Amino acid sequence: MRGRPWRWAVAAATAGLLLAAAGGAWGQTPPLPALPDAWTSDQPDQVVLTLRILLGLAVLSLAPALLMTLTSFTRIVIVLSFLRSALGTQQTPPNTVLVGLALFLTLFVMHPVFDAINTDGVQPYLDGEIGYEAAIERSAGPLREFMLAQTREKDLALFYDISGLSRPASAEDVPFHILMPSFVISELKSAFQIGFVLFLPFLVIDLVVASALMSMGMLMVPPVMISLPLKILLFVMVDGWYLITKSVVLSFA
Repeated sequence: MRGRPWRWAVAAATAGLLLAAAGGAWGQTPPLPALPDAWTSDQPDQVVLTLRILLGLAVLSLAPALLMTLTSFTRIVIVLSFLRSALGTQQTPPNTVLVGLALFLTLFVMHPVFDAINTDGVQPYLDGEIGYEAAIERSAGPLREFMLAQTREKDLALFYDISGLSRPASAEDVPFHILMPSFVISELKSAFQIGFVLFLPFLVIDLVVASALMSMGMLMVPPVMISLPLKILLFVMVDGWYLITKSVVLSFA
């Protein structure tokens, strides 16, 4: 009877070792199949297909950056960040909520553009009506129109002067490597202008509260304790989220 616990321990250890060995054998990752040697292939179509796959993967890896910079997302998320800073609510609303709201507003603003891209470029390409190059050109058209409508001529001229290129005859001839940075800095300027207007009423509340506390001799009371509830009350009374959303969305009209 006394030897049975040792026998059970030895049996359990042996079973554990066998299971571990079996698990290691079963858990071995099978070798990946060899990729076709497309670079030395005598068929140009195979090489072109491989290059297109690599290009598509590269574009997918840059999709978040393209979404943030080539759409209305930049202006919207900066305005919402300015609003939170003006209210002085620290991390309320949290970043997740602000980014989510900015993303949904971006999808709303960009819906006509995405719908035109799908109708003019994606669906005809999937149906086999047009080729790859034509699909890219048609898809770039609606996005170019949106970006040009929100880009200032001064910003376009800046990058033309830096690059040393000659001015185009029409807006359709502006290349994307000039249009993209011009669009981004135009969006930043528009967002900062809206943010400045947002700060003014809350700045007035801070000044009034600070002056009132100083005149009453309450120097040890932090003005934020008084001004923060007042700013939140003002924002709620004027239906601030409605006004901010309306102003930001209509700024792209």
